Amino acid sequence: MKTISDYLLGLIGLFVSGIIAGSINAVGGGGTLVSFPSLVAIGESEIVANATNTAALWPGSFSSAIGYRKDTAVDRSLLISLLIPSFIGGALGAIVLTITPADLFKIIVPFLVLFATLILAVRNALTRRIGGRLAATKEHMTLAGRIWGFFFQLFVAIYGGYFGAGMGILMLGSLSIMGMRDIHQMNALKTPLQAVINMTAFVFFAIKGLVSWSSALILCIGAIAGGYGGARLAKRVPPKVLNLAIVILGFVVSAWLFYKAFT
Repeated sequence: MKTISDYLLGLIGLFVSGIIAGSINAVGGGGTLVSFPSLVAIGESEIVANATNTAALWPGSFSSAIGYRKDTAVDRSLLISLLIPSFIGGALGAIVLTITPADLFKIIVPFLVLFATLILAVRNALTRRIGGRLAATKEHMTLAGRIWGFFFQLFVAIYGGYFGAGMGILMLGSLSIMGMRDIHQMNALKTPLQAVINMTAFVFFAIKGLVSWSSALILCIGAIAGGYGGARLAKRVPPKVLNLAIVILGFVVSAWLFYKAFT
């Protein structure tokens, strides 16, 4: 039985994890690898932790989308064409999560976290490859590229609605294959798409009663604080060091979740 002090320590730990997650998301992504296991650690089931994490972090992606809108021009026709699969996929992913048995999701989660960690591990190599590819090509988006983008975005959105860690990196890779060459324009497209996926899933989770609102509120406040102020501190850390630390954390969390699921 938890004492009041244990409960308070859990809330403080959740708030701190929100600050860390918000900071990490602000400078490159991967905050879910901190916030999700923190929710599991305080006793939330894996499904509730996933839904609560989405509820807590989607305001950050929404505010980032607003920020990019002020600074970077967005191809509106392309944005609209990708919003459709983002909305549909986000809803499908959320639906699949709600019908996944809790015991099965507990087994699936370690693999999802490991997948997200591996995406983060190859992020720098992928970014360099994207940069070289884009520098060598003309800015031209073919019909085939747009069709590819639609269906791959649908896949990313389903994954995002179901779990979501690392989906931003998948979207950047897809946009590069479509022919985009400006990383700022790519991020300007990615952030509203990510916001739509997260918000769609959040609404569905809320309707289904899967969100732990007290935990979501604490985590959200921490994430907002971390995204605003913590990012300044995180930016002082060399990107390679920060990425390595997140990847190591991801592998540790994966191992813990594997142990928790199979013992």
